[in-house]
Amino acid sequence: MTSAASLDGDLEIELCGERLVLLPERAAYRPSHRALLVADPHFGKAAAFRAHGLPVPGGTTTETLVRLARATERTGAESIVFLGDFLHAKAGRAARTLDALLDWRRAHPHLALTLVRGNHDAHAGDPPDELDITCVDGPLESQPFAYAHHPQPAPACYVLAGHVHPSVTLRGAGRQRQRLSCFHLGPRVGILPAFGEFTGTADVPVVPGDRVYVVAGGQVVLAG
Repeated sequence: MTSAASLDGDLEIELCGERLVLLPERAAYRPSHRALLVADPHFGKAAAFRAHGLPVPGGTTTETLVRLARATERTGAESIVFLGDFLHAKAGRAARTLDALLDWRRAHPHLALTLVRGNHDAHAGDPPDELDITCVDGPLESQPFAYAHHPQPAPACYVLAGHVHPSVTLRGAGRQRQRLSCFHLGPRVGILPAFGEFTGTADVPVVPGDRVYVVAGGQVVLAG
C-alpha cells in the first residue's frame, strides 16, 4: 500500500492495485470509476433528536450537503455510492431535511446515486423516490472491492465499509489529546469515516499491519 499527498489536502493511495483518493471532506474517490464513496451521512439525525424534544443545533444537513457538493465538484465524480445510513431515522424525515436533499439533488441531476443499505436505513426506510437513488443490500461487488455498510470481510474482495464512525486519539506532550476522524484500512476491510456533520466517532483498535489516515486541518495524513 503506497500513498502520495496532493496540494488539496487529499491523499492518494494504492489499494488492491487501484488508486484511491482519501479526501479531507471525509470521503474517498475512486478515479477508475469516477465514483465518490461516502459512509454514514445520517441525514436528519438532528431533526430526529429535536422531534424527541432534545435541543440540538440546526443546519447540520446543509453543512453536510455543502461538503458533499465540494467533494463532488473537486473530484469530478460522476457517481456517489453511499455506504449505508443515508437517513438516520423515520423521525428525521422532516420537511426541512427532505427539502434540502431535494434541492441538492436538483442541483446535481447528472450524478448516479447508489445506497448500500445500512442498519439505520432498515428503520428509516429508503430515501424518497424523488432523490432517484438506487438502493441495494450489500455487499455490492465492484472488483477488486465490495461496498458494504458493516465492516465484515467478503470472499475475493477488499471490503470498503462504514458503520463504525472510526477515529483515533492522538496524544502529545503535556497530556494533550486530540480525537480525529480517520480512514482505518486493515488487511481485508477498510472503514471510511462518518460523513455526517452530527454523527460522533468511536476510537478503533489498531493492530500491526493496519494503516490509519487521519483527517486533520483540512488534510488527510498517515498516522500509523
